[in-house]
Amino acid sequence: MTLEYAIVAGGCFWCTEAVFKDVIGVETVESGYIGGQTVNPTYEEVCNGDTGHAEAIRIGFDSEKLSYGDLLDISFATHDPTQLNRQGNDVGTQYRSAIFPMNEEQQAEAVAAIARAQEDQREPVVTTIEPLATWYPAENYHQDYWEGAGQRNGYCLAVIPPKLQKLRKSFANRTKSLQD
Repeated sequence: MTLEYAIVAGGCFWCTEAVFKDVIGVETVESGYIGGQTVNPTYEEVCNGDTGHAEAIRIGFDSEKLSYGDLLDISFATHDPTQLNRQGNDVGTQYRSAIFPMNEEQQAEAVAAIARAQEDQREPVVTTIEPLATWYPAENYHQDYWEGAGQRNGYCLAVIPPKLQKLRKSFANRTKSLQD
């Protein structure tokens, strides 16, 4: 197994984490913060929109089972990359659509993935490619959120199932839940 990492932001990290936990080849998903100026930001600080961080996920994936390009395609298919600094009712730069490449190969693939995503959109894709910055894991209660408290959270119940449906419809051969 060749484990690689990717960092993507596509709105609420609870929602993106839930999607990628169901993707074949994904070994780990960690919610956190990236791209801001505050050292060791808290959830409350990031939610206020003053730190510059994005809510994001760091994905550990087996590159023999899942390519970085496929991972980005899944991200684009399960959030709206045409919404600037928001996803649905979540508004602010902390909910921006962004990719944080870890090397030149990921940078080139991010550019290509945005071009592929644009082919499927009527509106311009506003996803940014941002420099890799310090990663701050979110507080423990945010990790694996959907599998715990999230299934009792009205927001999550409204937002996550449609994202999982998009994943399972568009990438049925890549989802763990459909392979069981």
